[in-house]
Amino acid sequence: MSIKKVARTVVAAVALAGAVGVAALALPASAATPACGANCLSVFSKELGTYAHPNFVEHVFGGVASVGTPTGLAPASGMDTSEDFINPHSGPVSDYYAMGLVSAAVNDAYGSFQASQLEYAPAGVRTGLCVGVADDPHQNEALSLQPCTVPGKTVWIIGSPLSPSTPGFFPIISGATADFSRPFVMSYPRHVDTSNTLPPIRLRHLQFLGPDRTLHDTQLWGVGRGPLQ
Repeated sequence: MSIKKVARTVVAAVALAGAVGVAALALPASAATPACGANCLSVFSKELGTYAHPNFVEHVFGGVASVGTPTGLAPASGMDTSEDFINPHSGPVSDYYAMGLVSAAVNDAYGSFQASQLEYAPAGVRTGLCVGVADDPHQNEALSLQPCTVPGKTVWIIGSPLSPSTPGFFPIISGATADFSRPFVMSYPRHVDTSNTLPPIRLRHLQFLGPDRTLHDTQLWGVGRGPLQ
């Protein structure tokens, strides 16, 4: 079945900037600092956390708002502004195509899927820098801050229709991908040593496991909203 057909058979995709599934709405909010506000977002890996206890959330290394600064995971904290992100526009991939931020091919494959940018906004102050990729996406490329306005580099597609058996958790597809049979998605290493500084988030090809097409927890993500409790 094609990606487009899968998309049509799913009632609703999960929006990164809005609700992250019925299950998630019933759980505590989990993002970063109070100054970032109720719309602040935090991305966490199913490999390392849950909605009740995300444990580690996406952050900007060193809190440095510069092009090329990598993003990874850090202990969830209501005082760490390096974990503050917002979505400047909530909508489907087709909206980002209309804004010139994804290609026609991406829109053709995923136009009905929800999408987001993750703009770094320490203490709620927007930087104009979003989580993205510096080059054409490739295996094991580390994510980094890039100008939010650069076409094709900083849009993330919510792959909930590709993982209907994991409500609230979903693959996050790079809007820069050009391989729609094995799109590049946010991935995290297995068995990472959480007692040390955690490594960057990287791109890897989406990899389904077995005939039931499940995904490994390292390619499944959740999103919380609002300040950490």
